[in-house]
Amino acid sequence: MTSLPKSSARPLPSSSTFSFPPSHSFPPFYTLQPTLLTRHAQLAKWSTLILRYHAHHRLHRLHISTALSTSPLFHNREIRKRLSRASLVEIIDYMAKAEKDGGAGQRAEWINNAGTAGGGVGIVGGKGAEKNRKEEAWIWWRRPEDWAEVLAGWVDGTGQKGTVLTFWELVHGEAVKGEEWAGMEDEVLARALGVLVKRGKAQIFGEEGERGVKFF
Repeated sequence: MTSLPKSSARPLPSSSTFSFPPSHSFPPFYTLQPTLLTRHAQLAKWSTLILRYHAHHRLHRLHISTALSTSPLFHNREIRKRLSRASLVEIIDYMAKAEKDGGAGQRAEWINNAGTAGGGVGIVGGKGAEKNRKEEAWIWWRRPEDWAEVLAGWVDGTGQKGTVLTFWELVHGEAVKGEEWAGMEDEVLARALGVLVKRGKAQIFGEEGERGVKFF
């Protein structure tokens, strides 16, 4: 499993250049091997690479078709190798599983076409196959509970308890410039804040597009 930090709120590197590991230039890396142990090791390496790439670029979603056709993460032009769609879906499935189930610790989550998360969405035959096709996933380089810890630390460190902030202020305001969650999608922010609500540390109010939060 990846060694990404869980609660540090330090800004990520500002450079747009990502340093790929040597395995990214190794042709067999792009073909999942049939041997169980070798295949599991490949899945773990791909999981770590995907998480680090998305963390570096502060990306939270992965669109399968778009990523396979445009992202250097899955297509190494120098060695003319590209990961297949089936392999990437299997990697995301692995990332979405809990460690106790042989996965990466729920570091990904499939999103269905309605825009809601669902771990069991798959490719099915017959009517509705396209609707249920695995096409987009959240990539949790920090899981919602990890983001909750980061936000709680920021609230404590900046004296925001008792303060009311809009979602926009939390991701675009002057006070959060340079923070890891700056520019975060509202849905990811809402998931993290939902954890704090359950812990009695926050209250969300308002309607879609005009939501705010009060910290306790």
